[in-house]
Order: sequence, then C-alpha cells, then structure tokens
Amino acid sequence: MRRPRGMMSRGRIALSGNRGEVNFNLAMIIFEEDGAVVAYCPPLDLAGYGNNEEEAISSFEYVVSEYFEYTTKKNTLLTDLRRLGWNIKKNLHKSVTPPENSYLLSKNENFKRIFENFDYKKTSTNIQIPALA
Repeated sequence: MRRPRGMMSRGRIALSGNRGEVNFNLAMIIFEEDGAVVAYCPPLDLAGYGNNEEEAISSFEYVVSEYFEYTTKKNTLLTDLRRLGWNIKKNLHKSVTPPENSYLLSKNENFKRIFENFDYKKTSTNIQIPALA
C-alpha cells in the first residue's frame, strides 16, 4: 500500500427521527500491522482486522454495529461522539459531523501513530444502523 498525500475526506452522519435509522459514509484507512490487515476509522476510533482487506472491513462493520447497538441501548451515543470531538447540532433532525483530521491528529495518539508510521489506503464504508433517533 502506498501512503496517500493529503488528509482523508470527511464523513457525515444524519440522524433521522422518522425512520429511526442512521445512514453514514465514513472515511477509514486500511493498513498492515503485525501480519494482519486493519480497517481503522479515526472519527470513531474503532478498528477491525483480518487476514485480508475484505475480512478487515467485515470485522470493522461488526465492531461498528456493536458499538452503535451498545451506546444506543445505554443512551450514551451522543455523549461518546462528543467525547471523540464530533459536532452535534441541536435540532429535531440532528446532524452529526465528525471532527476535522487536524483535531484527530492532535488528540488521538493511535491515529497519529498510524498516520506517521504506516503506509495506508484511504477508503470509506456505508453503514446503516436502525433505531437511533
């Protein structure tokens, strides 16, 4: 994998009160570490891994699903996203925007370590999580 120039594109989550679904497209990076392929999403600080890219992305999607299910059941999702630096607008149809990459690089040591030390590939994934409104 080659190191791309520039920063990752930004993702966005829109919370829909009518259907109770969360649809989002978030940037993530794929890299190799210790013989495993890792799919890492800096805005959520979550990762999945596997023997190849397909397994890593599948693992990542499972981790994200579990994260949203747990934080939704505990009613801590918005608090946790704020902790991670997300901007959450306070209106009926909440709009949630991930932090800028410069913020993530200054606050997230794991992302900074990956960004500075690994060759990686930028990609994104679309995930839909039910019942979050």
